[in-house]
Amino acid sequence: MTRLLIALLSAALLLTACSVTDFDSLSTASIVRPKFQDNDPVDFGARHPHRHDIHGIDVSKWNGDIDWRAARGSGVSFAFIKATEGKDRIDSGFERNWRQAAAADVPHAPYHFYYFCSTADDQADWFIRNVPKASVRLPPVLDVEWNHASPTCKLRPDSTTVRAAMQRFMDRIEAHYGKRPIIYTTVDFHRDNLVGHFDDYHFWIRSTAAHPEDIYASRRWAFWQYTATGVVPGVPGNTDINVFAGTEKNWRTWLASVGG
Repeated sequence: MTRLLIALLSAALLLTACSVTDFDSLSTASIVRPKFQDNDPVDFGARHPHRHDIHGIDVSKWNGDIDWRAARGSGVSFAFIKATEGKDRIDSGFERNWRQAAAADVPHAPYHFYYFCSTADDQADWFIRNVPKASVRLPPVLDVEWNHASPTCKLRPDSTTVRAAMQRFMDRIEAHYGKRPIIYTTVDFHRDNLVGHFDDYHFWIRSTAAHPEDIYASRRWAFWQYTATGVVPGVPGNTDINVFAGTEKNWRTWLASVGG
């Protein structure tokens, strides 16, 4: 019966986006409560992210040499790790980070920063070439946002072109890794391209000034990046902190459904 329940949950969760109430519950062990701080905290009112049970980080080479065991001990329950960008860039900290996260038993996923001056196939080829399946414990992430600071690519395709490119990239990645990708995005990019689309994908959204329900039109989300100025034991300097939408029991169920 337990195997049947997990199988049914897996099928349902892979076909639907999620919110706080979308996950069934199973009995689980306790998760360490976060011991984080914030150098520039925001008052989110009654819907503060600290009310969520499951917190995690997203990191790249810019975070330096992370003590993953210390991070896990401080309450880091998951990590999104930058892997690639465009069709020819790999994050120099990727291999170190995913191997050490795995050794510390931190569920983790690689993410790709999409570059609108390269094709979806070129970028999917690059990601597949550089991201081993062993590093994909959680579903891989497609990071789509307008990069205002890019010195080489100012291109902003129309929304139809954007969505077609995203779909092509995600189809390629899902076919190779066997996990449906998560979409990371920002307020302006979501407003310009994604409202009313990709409802059968999990979303990881950035919202550092207000609760997501206030600024993302009708978007159900799985992960919320709520600060870029977090202080996490084991992580040098400021870091991004995220929460999972559901409870601790929901988290365990979701991990089982995605093979994490």
